[in-house]
Amino acid sequence: MLKTIGCGQLRSADAGREVVLAGWVHRRRDHGGLIFVDLRDRDGLVQVVVDPASAPDSHPVAGMLRSEWVVQVTGTVSERPEGSRNPDLATGDVEVEAAEVRVLAESRTPPFYVNEDVEVDELLRLRYRYIDLRRPQMARVLALRHRVVKFIRDFLDARDFLEVETPILIKSTPEGARDYIVPSRVHPGSFYALPQSPQQLKQLLMAAGVERYFQIARCFRDEDLRADRQPEHTQLDLEMSFVERDDVLALIEELFTSLVAEVTPGRKLISPFPRLTHAEAMATYGTDKPDLRFGMPIADLSAAAADSGFRVFSAAIESGGVVRGLAAPGQGAMPRRRLDELVDLARARGAAGLVWMGLPDGVDPAGLTPEQVRSPAAKFLSAGEVRAIASATGAGAGDLVLIVAGPAGSTAAALGQLRTEMGRRLGLADPDMVAFAFVYDFPLFERDDESGGWTAAHHAFTMPKAGHAPAIESDPGSVLADSYDLVANGYEMASGSIRVHERGLQERILRVLGYTDEQIDQRFGQLLGAFEYGTPPHGGIAPGIDRLVMVLAGLESIRDTIAFPKTQSAVDPLFGAPGPVEDRHLGELGLRIV
Repeated sequence: MLKTIGCGQLRSADAGREVVLAGWVHRRRDHGGLIFVDLRDRDGLVQVVVDPASAPDSHPVAGMLRSEWVVQVTGTVSERPEGSRNPDLATGDVEVEAAEVRVLAESRTPPFYVNEDVEVDELLRLRYRYIDLRRPQMARVLALRHRVVKFIRDFLDARDFLEVETPILIKSTPEGARDYIVPSRVHPGSFYALPQSPQQLKQLLMAAGVERYFQIARCFRDEDLRADRQPEHTQLDLEMSFVERDDVLALIEELFTSLVAEVTPGRKLISPFPRLTHAEAMATYGTDKPDLRFGMPIADLSAAAADSGFRVFSAAIESGGVVRGLAAPGQGAMPRRRLDELVDLARARGAAGLVWMGLPDGVDPAGLTPEQVRSPAAKFLSAGEVRAIASATGAGAGDLVLIVAGPAGSTAAALGQLRTEMGRRLGLADPDMVAFAFVYDFPLFERDDESGGWTAAHHAFTMPKAGHAPAIESDPGSVLADSYDLVANGYEMASGSIRVHERGLQERILRVLGYTDEQIDQRFGQLLGAFEYGTPPHGGIAPGIDRLVMVLAGLESIRDTIAFPKTQSAVDPLFGAPGPVEDRHLGELGLRIV
């Protein structure tokens, strides 16, 4: 080995020890005699002192060093003099007195600073990802990801789960997004698909008697990207036989509670994890992945506004819609410009508009009059209506009430976005908290806006909630699924369900989704056949590793949790992928570009 210890591992107890270090020059300072070098490796930084009196041959070498040169240092650990210690550095109590400095590799001037925490264009970071990953904050994220995955493996191994690998080249099956497809040279005109998830494969493992399966699985989805999506992502794929919903949720709650305590000590949790039905989450928070680190719930104002002289409210209710609102604390005097921004935000989420109502400071909401309220709707509201709205939303003196009227779906979406935005602006979310919660009882089917037909809300293999199967054909929109999500801090962290394990029920669901009997046999025959040979009841869940690490690390993009990610346009700037292939290769595959 060219090193005997990591740079960041040295402490006061090592004083007097002879060590050999190797790493990158993080920073060099020449004090007109003594040369100080901050040497960095994966473990951290340590200060190296090169004295011309004790290292005459190495002092000229140290004088030539530049940022990101790779060097080896042989020397002795010593305590730093009083007054020169660095409490912000793990090795800040010691330094290494160099006896020899040897250059292992030189470096061109890097395209951005590794030794400074500065904003760098993401495209440049990804083009030089191997340099970006040297930065201490990126190295910490990779180490965190490693610890997360190791904890998961050890936790599940201790609970009798088997880790089983499943194929990457499979047949195209519907999973909710477009497949990436791979042409076959051996079978011209035929294609493999990269798995969006190992869904059918893990169910086949349940049919095979594995009973408790997991995999740190690579999944591929050709879909429009955003901050928490990538064309290829990693998930913990987990399946269990002979279980019901609460068995799966109990295991996942224990896993995540233990993981956070072990891997990120000091992070706060809500325990036990709150449980909400999908309907409750949408009505109270306007989203099925609510951020529970702060309150500001949405209130139903329909009863208070049913007989209102304000036609925006009464007309919405007469047409079958709702009136709902929330109270933003201390924002009653918000400037009109910022209020207009909130109106635009509500409209962007499908609302016809936004009604705002600023409550004055120092006035008990129970005694409010319309004249005391700052709102364009005040002159249309009675004192009773103003007080009822304030009471229902929990608004206090000096608060701002935001109200949306219209169809329930667009109203929920608009208020959910407003709640998230106000929580962000006001800094209401505790950054040290990971607020996990379970959401369950999702619809089994939802309407496809383009075709008008039915599509699976989760996926096609989800068991209907007990007692709901009879309505699958007659009233698909009323059928609830025995499915569940784990959410945290406004993100979906995991999605799962109890699965269908009977051929007849599975075929009924697939027919509602528009598949013909021929298509059902062609696409799902392998799974349906297994159902005829004694497949046990089973269920599972699939937490996303990338999103989990993103939340634990306090990041805003999963790209910063992946060693070599794609851009938001699914491009790899480092390798230049995707790119063309040679005509010879296309010919071998029986393909041509049109």
